[in-house]
Amino acid sequence: MILTGRQIEAAVDAAEIVIRPFDPSRMNPNSYNYTLGKHLKFAEGALDARREVTWHSATIGHEGYVLVPGRLYLASTAEVIGSDTYVTSLIGRSSLGRLGLFVQVTADLGHQGAVHCWTLELTVVQPLRVVASMPLGQVSFWRTAGSVTSYSGMYGQTSEPTPFWPPSLA
Repeated sequence: MILTGRQIEAAVDAAEIVIRPFDPSRMNPNSYNYTLGKHLKFAEGALDARREVTWHSATIGHEGYVLVPGRLYLASTAEVIGSDTYVTSLIGRSSLGRLGLFVQVTADLGHQGAVHCWTLELTVVQPLRVVASMPLGQVSFWRTAGSVTSYSGMYGQTSEPTPFWPPSLA
């Protein structure tokens, strides 16, 4: 069951949900608007899922940064977000989707126990200027049923965009 905005705010106050920094004006009826961090990573050319990828880094300056079509960008939330009690789901905003920005292309689920700045997958259908700290998407929180195993994987402790870690080929 999804939490309402009031339940999210109460869970933040009770330290059951971490959103840092937290701004009550970003609350929605069933979610919280997260913002874009200032760091990007991207790769050029063909990628090979069996090998490590060479990633280039960029910082979003005061004038913003123009995302170009045909390239996947890794960004992160400006906020530390997560919970030991609830599952998170991060999605994009429909207003930015109408500008051709796709956020969280495939990985929108955040497991219980993962509390960090979330890596975001960004791609655009036409050039689009983005600015650090702009509202980028929404995070919702869900109750679980049954016994819980907290997440302890390699992606659960990041503060900057985290690239693909290829599986062992041995």
